Amino acid sequence: MKKKQTKEKTINRVLLGLIVFLLAVIVISSIFYLRSSRPAVQAKKEAVEIAKKYANLEEADHFYWFTRKKTYFSLTGTNDKGKEIAVIIPKSGEKVKVLDQTKGLTENEAKQTIAAAHPEIQIEKAALGMYDDQPVWEVVGKETNGKLNYYLIGFESGDEVKTIKGI
Repeated sequence: MKKKQTKEKTINRVLLGLIVFLLAVIVISSIFYLRSSRPAVQAKKEAVEIAKKYANLEEADHFYWFTRKKTYFSLTGTNDKGKEIAVIIPKSGEKVKVLDQTKGLTENEAKQTIAAAHPEIQIEKAALGMYDDQPVWEVVGKETNGKLNYYLIGFESGDEVKTIKGI
């Protein structure tokens, strides 16, 4: 009888230890995730505030983080007149560029342009920013061997401005 009670206590302790361990892993993972996503959340919040101030942004549809020579935070959405706009904000917050979305490529059009020109790659993502004082879409594509290619295409023209392959 005592052996059975001892065995049950051991099983209960092991189960309790396992539950405590799993809870600790979940809590630590949650903290790590929240801390790692904080810079992006803060950047988006600040970008939206600046875009509201300088471009009368009413609703933000997409947020992009673009880094080439400099870092830019970009938003697409509608202004207070219902017009589709893109807002490109340097990390410094100065010289905000407001673009008429109807005069340039959308994210999907930029992806389609690169997909048509380079059918061998799988499109991963796109981001809007500035390169050599020109608004560009950076489209990232993955080759079949897993290497990444970066294509910068003009926001208005759709022409390839720069290509970085095999990273």
